[in-house]
Amino acid sequence: MPTVTFIAPDGTSKICAFTEGETLLTVAQRNGLDLEGACEGAMACASCLLTIDKAWASKLPQASPEEISMLEMTPKTTRFSRLGCQIRLNTEMNGLVVGIGKA
Repeated sequence: MPTVTFIAPDGTSKICAFTEGETLLTVAQRNGLDLEGACEGAMACASCLLTIDKAWASKLPQASPEEISMLEMTPKTTRFSRLGCQIRLNTEMNGLVVGIGKA
């Protein structure tokens, strides 16, 4: 089964299995990680903010204009910031590494 590694703000990591089509937000919440997702994936907040590992940033689908707008309204984001509710996982993303929270 493919996996994604989440890095918590304190530096600890957790490897989580996923099924194709799940979002990073769903996988994090299912595994008890502290990723809020207050708008439940409606892209109306940035409480599922993640930082994509630099090695993976160019391998993911580009952010939509709506996601970019939401990120631009969120303080302290970087070019590696993404919303967990907007990244649908597929098997090609096996081994993806993401940081939870602000960059």
